[in-house]
Amino acid sequence: MSDEPQPDESRPHEPEPHESEPHEPRPSSFEEIVGEETDRDPDLAVIEAGSRTLRAQAGPPQPEPVPARPEDPEVDRALRAVEEELATRWGETKLDPSVQRIAALVDVLGEPQRSYPSIHITGTNGKTTTARMIEALLGTFELRTGRYSSPHVQSVTERISVDGAPLSAERFIETYEDVKPYVEMVDAQQDYRLSFFEVLTAMAFAAFADAPVDVAVVEVGMGGTWDATNVIDAGVAVITPISLDHTDRLGDTPERIAQEKSGIVKPDATVVLAQQPVEAASVVLKKAVEVDATVAREGMEFGVVSRQLAVGGQQLTLRGLGGEYPDIFLPLHGAHMAHNACVALAAVEAFFGIGQQQARTLDIDVVREAFAAVSSPGRLELVRNSPPVLLDAAHNPGGALATAEAVSEAFDFSRLVGVVAPSADKDVRGLLEAFEPIFAEIVVTRNSSHRSMDVDALAALAVEVFGDERVQVEPRLDAALEEAVTLAEEEGEYAGAGVLVTGSVITVGEARLLLGGGR
Repeated sequence: MSDEPQPDESRPHEPEPHESEPHEPRPSSFEEIVGEETDRDPDLAVIEAGSRTLRAQAGPPQPEPVPARPEDPEVDRALRAVEEELATRWGETKLDPSVQRIAALVDVLGEPQRSYPSIHITGTNGKTTTARMIEALLGTFELRTGRYSSPHVQSVTERISVDGAPLSAERFIETYEDVKPYVEMVDAQQDYRLSFFEVLTAMAFAAFADAPVDVAVVEVGMGGTWDATNVIDAGVAVITPISLDHTDRLGDTPERIAQEKSGIVKPDATVVLAQQPVEAASVVLKKAVEVDATVAREGMEFGVVSRQLAVGGQQLTLRGLGGEYPDIFLPLHGAHMAHNACVALAAVEAFFGIGQQQARTLDIDVVREAFAAVSSPGRLELVRNSPPVLLDAAHNPGGALATAEAVSEAFDFSRLVGVVAPSADKDVRGLLEAFEPIFAEIVVTRNSSHRSMDVDALAALAVEVFGDERVQVEPRLDAALEEAVTLAEEEGEYAGAGVLVTGSVITVGEARLLLGGGR
């Protein structure tokens, strides 16, 4: 593409992915693979450091900019009109499990998703951060990227990014207007209108084709087999850790959920598999054998070799498909973020054919540069220093446990106050139980979504988990934040207290606005 920036000739070019060449199958049989230990490999165990990071980073925190409302009143009105039209469609929690409608839409759009290679990401936790890391790595290797993620933190335009930045409001509006006639055409032919998520998915595919991008990083909305994103034919399928979530739609056991999520694995693809429960890993590995896909497993073919705390993040040595990558600084907290990083690295190596066609590492300096620049808004994001206020979008027990562990490790709080506003359809008891050991007190509240759990019902559940004396109730999120900050500012023995706002991506997005992380 003549209008694309030319690669730096001083930097070795990375190989183009060979999608047309089938991968050689692993020598291990399915039974042998299943029999392998899926717990953390002792040789890859995380090195626990004795020191802790500073509780408050030097200087005021600088939250990553996310799209604000357009300053031009006309553009703002046009964007609101698009948002209102999208809001008339089925939301993301109401769906008919089928790719029939999205397949019809991309067909009339000319199959834009087939004009570039893709990396497809599913799993229960860590999808968005892993997608951001993959995007950063590919972008630093001078490939033009498109990323489609959900849900958004503050603005719907965050969901579709090109070259590492969300679409501008103007481009988002143009993309919607471009696909709208085709959406209406398909609506008229189907039993149900296209959903909010289906329309956005088509918009992303169209925007990526129009850019054009060199590679798309596509995160599923829910599940895999019948997710609207599953009309792509990705050469690399990434499956982040699977745990119980959306059990009413995906199943109530890790095996059933894994069955649904393994639907993104396509023939001859490479599956990059994060650490999983044994039963979930077995399902994915069986699917890979059925479609002759190659599997790279965390803890076996790649993994975290070592991890040490550092100011503002952690220092890592990762083992990829091609070899070791030492001295990588990751400005994110928690063991789960280190594991997201090794999964992202393996996915990019697989995209470049490393571990299959080639046995070598990526340029270590480029890898270091990419990881050092990674950010993930709303994932243990520090948005205030005095007292420290962290935002984290954990919304299920698995995510909450990872967050609780990361907070305990990276922040030396003498007392932590939680602000929690989850969705009613989640395992709220499990979420609260995961946070109970680290919260001295909890302020329960709700966000503006109709899905937010009733405050009285949440309070009753919180009292069962925390006891009456540790629970405060504030029906409004702004009042809850004020109460939590007041509690954290108490002097004496409680000096050094902090606040963690969590329970939902919506809660985090609204808190971010209230606390000045966006406007």
